[in-house]
Amino acid sequence: MSTYLRLNWKITYWLLVGFFGKPRLQFDEVIQQMIRIGVQALPMASLTAFSIGLTLAMQGSHELRRLGADMYVPDLVSVSLLRELGPMLIAIIVIGRSGSAVTAELGTMKVSEEIEALGVMAINPIRFLIVPRFLAMIVMLPVLTIFGNYVGMFGGWTICHFALDMSTASFVWRSVEAAHLEDLYSGLLKSVVFAWLIITIACHTGLSVEGGAEGVGLATTHSVVYSLLAVLIANALLTASFFF
Repeated sequence: MSTYLRLNWKITYWLLVGFFGKPRLQFDEVIQQMIRIGVQALPMASLTAFSIGLTLAMQGSHELRRLGADMYVPDLVSVSLLRELGPMLIAIIVIGRSGSAVTAELGTMKVSEEIEALGVMAINPIRFLIVPRFLAMIVMLPVLTIFGNYVGMFGGWTICHFALDMSTASFVWRSVEAAHLEDLYSGLLKSVVFAWLIITIACHTGLSVEGGAEGVGLATTHSVVYSLLAVLIANALLTASFFF
């Protein structure tokens, strides 16, 4: 735990130095990591969000139709995606796809002594390797969450429009009427917290690798497990704080 907290402190320090001091942060490296962490995860995140919106609408319409309240299906889809399912499911996809990749990459550099070589060249590994990945995750996970919310709503619309004969205008009006800005803000706050947990756990685990290729595999597994547990616990705590 102490090494994890120390890593967070070093990231904060080098972020401040990168923005306000010297040496300046290399934004081309940040953009490259944004592409690898966020853009390349877009197809899987979109497919997941679409299937969740589709499933929510199908299950909701099945139950609400018994009460003659299938007009409330858009409400269910929009609120569920914005508050809970959008941030949570996109975070899980990013953990499996991008968080594990960061751990494996850093772990391979650690066992091949590339990180030690950076220290010999007077290049701080936190500034050079960790900070660009941290910024990329902090920016791209909320962006993926917003995009996933739109795709999930589109999945809900397909069921409402083609199965429930609901017009597009009615679907959009019901969705906007049910959701509030607080729902969007709470989901985005969750995604920022999830991004911080995912990338710091992935980097900490990658930098702690020992034992060659086998150690890299174990570290990648531990990174995914610890990130999932951290995200689930953080989601429960944030939801409780918003609820109460």
